[in-house]
Amino acid sequence: THGGSATFFKGLQVPQSDVKSDLRRKFRATRDNFVANLTSGEAAISFSCLPSPLAQLCTPRKIVAGYVAIGSEADPAKLLTAAAEQGCTLALPYVTSKTSPMRFLQWQAGDPLENGPFGLSQPKADAPEVTPDIVLVPLVAFDTQLMRLGQGAGHYDRALSVMGNSIAIGVAWSVQLAENLPSDPWDMPLDAVLTESSWISR
Repeated sequence: THGGSATFFKGLQVPQSDVKSDLRRKFRATRDNFVANLTSGEAAISFSCLPSPLAQLCTPRKIVAGYVAIGSEADPAKLLTAAAEQGCTLALPYVTSKTSPMRFLQWQAGDPLENGPFGLSQPKADAPEVTPDIVLVPLVAFDTQLMRLGQGAGHYDRALSVMGNSIAIGVAWSVQLAENLPSDPWDMPLDAVLTESSWISR
């Protein structure tokens, strides 16, 4: 149920947080299995260039934020390289704790990264802070309404909620598409999702 705090299964009320946790486990396993079975060629070509709708957004001087992929997450590294080649400024998220706001710090290929919480690789703390025009967002699952299931800390939802003009684009494998994700009032929908085989937008 969108906007609610619980989901009903066979007459029993299940807390939404438990439903989301179960979905995270399911889709992480699905994603891991899918990526493990990709051929080297399939892996190499996936997310290797900007699709036309994204290329049209990545105009010179636009600020594009990405992320350093963890595990089987879809890797936007080549997308960021292509955006930089089109004249965009790049940024990566910077996190200090589960409750602290996520900031975006300027970064370019070759700049040193440091270890952050939750296994993140992020720019050094003294890198300039920026407000992205386009945010490439990691996710555990997404649905046809472009709702996103993240890691559960809420960093992206909080960040996107105060960046009203930023375009949020999920980057995911096609197997991460869910039929209908439960959502809470604070969950921020995406503007589009890029998979290895499609561009899905509103």
